[in-house]
Parts: sequence; C-alpha cells; structure tokens
Amino acid sequence: MIDLHTHTFFSDGELVPAELVRRASVAGYKAMAITDHADQSNLEWLLSKLVDVVDEIGAANNMQVLAGVELTHVPPQTIAQATSLARYHGAEIVVVHGETIVEPVMEGTNRAAIEAGVDILSHPGLISAEDVKLAAEKGVCLEVTTRKGHSLTNGHVVQLALQYGAKLVIDNDAHGPADLVSAEMSHKIALGAGLNEEQIAQARKNSEQLVAKAKG
Repeated sequence: MIDLHTHTFFSDGELVPAELVRRASVAGYKAMAITDHADQSNLEWLLSKLVDVVDEIGAANNMQVLAGVELTHVPPQTIAQATSLARYHGAEIVVVHGETIVEPVMEGTNRAAIEAGVDILSHPGLISAEDVKLAAEKGVCLEVTTRKGHSLTNGHVVQLALQYGAKLVIDNDAHGPADLVSAEMSHKIALGAGLNEEQIAQARKNSEQLVAKAKG
C-alpha cells in the first residue's frame, strides 16, 4: 500500500517521523509521504526537518518516503505562491487541504489548488463538476480518504471523477497509529465509495506514479 497524506507531531499528528514510518512499514506499507499541515509561515521550517532525513528513514524500513506538505486553510489567492515556495524548499509532493464539509475551508480552495497544479487535492468535499473537469485536464489527483468525517463525501468525489476522467488516489490522512488502516479496510472503503476492482487498481497505480515521479 501507499499513503501520500500523513501527519507527524510537527503539526497535529501523534508520532515523530521515524515512528510513523516504522509503524507504516510493519503495517505493510511500501511508500508514504509525510505531509504536515503548512502555510507560508511554517513550510520552510517543516521541510527543513524532513528533506534530509526521509530517504534514510525510508531505507531503514525498506520503504520510499517523500517529504511534503499539506497546505491547509491557505487563502485561495496565495495557494499558487505557497505551492511554488514549497517546491523551492524541497517538497517532493504538495497536497492541498480541500473543501471538506467538516471544516470551514475557504470557498475557492479546490479551484485554486487545481489551478496551481498541486499533486493531490485532499478530501475535496462537494467539489463541483467544473473543478473535477479541470483536475482531469491538469492531472491533479483527487483523494478518496479513509479518515472519518472527511470520508463522508467520498461517493460524490468518485462519481464525478469517474464521469470526467479525473485521477484518484486513496489515502488515510493518518494522524496516529490507528489511522494506518489495513489493505483490507482501505479496499472496503474504496468499494464503498463506488470504485470497482479495476478502478481501485488504477488509483493505486496513480499513487505509485506520484512516488516514481518524486523519486525519479
């Protein structure tokens, strides 16, 4: 399995990076991204803590580990700038905290993230058809999440993604050990969201391609 959306105690997660990676490895994961919550105030600091250690931690656990950020509650008009800044400071993957229905994310965040060309728009809530079409055109992956609350709109995201050809990935949004769901549970959640076996396999492949691109 691959999980490209996780958090450590550098934001609101429970574990140091080394323990998060170790627990993911033991749980059967083969690759992951550490994407703590960030905005322009802390992204340089976050990435400075990760860029030089993720390869070492990953190798010790026979995993590929990416250094990234999840731009969170960043005003839409500055998402493009924050994305560029994150990549400049070494982010191998950029995730944006989408317009989930369980948090007061600013309207326009989904569109701004897609226009900025981020890698993954996480839990995009009741995303519009127009934004899904744009995500398909720009190759931005939309997230199917196993995390409670955010997962309530998985079905909506999947339905539109399949209709308009947008790429999907399946992530945990892990904040602690209990969030590193098993392959079986992740599969069941994807089925419940409306994906069939072939579509689940493609979503897994999309994650593999993001890892390959980052580590290429």
